[in-house]
Amino acid sequence: MSGVFEGYERQYCDLSANLSRKCNAAALLPDGEQKNQEISEIKSGLDDADVLIRKMDLEARSLQPSLKATLLAKLREYKSDLNTLKRDIKKLTVPSSSQAAHEALLESGLAEVSANQRERLMMSTERLNQSTDRVKESRRLALETEDLGVSILEDLNQQRETLLQAHTKLHGVDDAIDKSKKILTSMSRRITRNKWILGSIIAFLVLAIVVVLYFKLFH
Repeated sequence: MSGVFEGYERQYCDLSANLSRKCNAAALLPDGEQKNQEISEIKSGLDDADVLIRKMDLEARSLQPSLKATLLAKLREYKSDLNTLKRDIKKLTVPSSSQAAHEALLESGLAEVSANQRERLMMSTERLNQSTDRVKESRRLALETEDLGVSILEDLNQQRETLLQAHTKLHGVDDAIDKSKKILTSMSRRITRNKWILGSIIAFLVLAIVVVLYFKLFH
């Protein structure tokens, strides 16, 4: 298994267990500043868990197909676990009756402030909303970039497998060529040897004919 994936996995499991404990503890707290602070910390931890999930996904998709399938199946379980945590924290953020009463009192107080104070508050709220929108847009772009990176890695992995297959075929062709060269070299040697033998036989026959003719003509 990938050592990088295992490192992300350990971080996620520790973070998930910690968030689950915090979520259970926050559910027992009364409505107030402490509970809101705990919920804020849990939400920040959920963002970190999302980042780890995407890192594990990116790493898993860059591995060999057999290992990739196993890790992606495990990753689906982690995503399901994270979604459960998100639902639990969402339940904690639903205003209770005391919170609703507090908000109603706050709205009553706001009705009594001056027009200038109300305008300044609305402007501050608008700026805060714009900042939040910019953060969300930046996060969306980051996620799209990660998705693009995953797609590119998958394409590169497929190209790598294709090149490895082509290299294996070329290696087989090289072996066949080497064998053919050896056979042709052996055949060439045999032909050369046979030529020498044939030449020797012809020379011997010519010499024999000359000797026979010599004896016939001069004896």
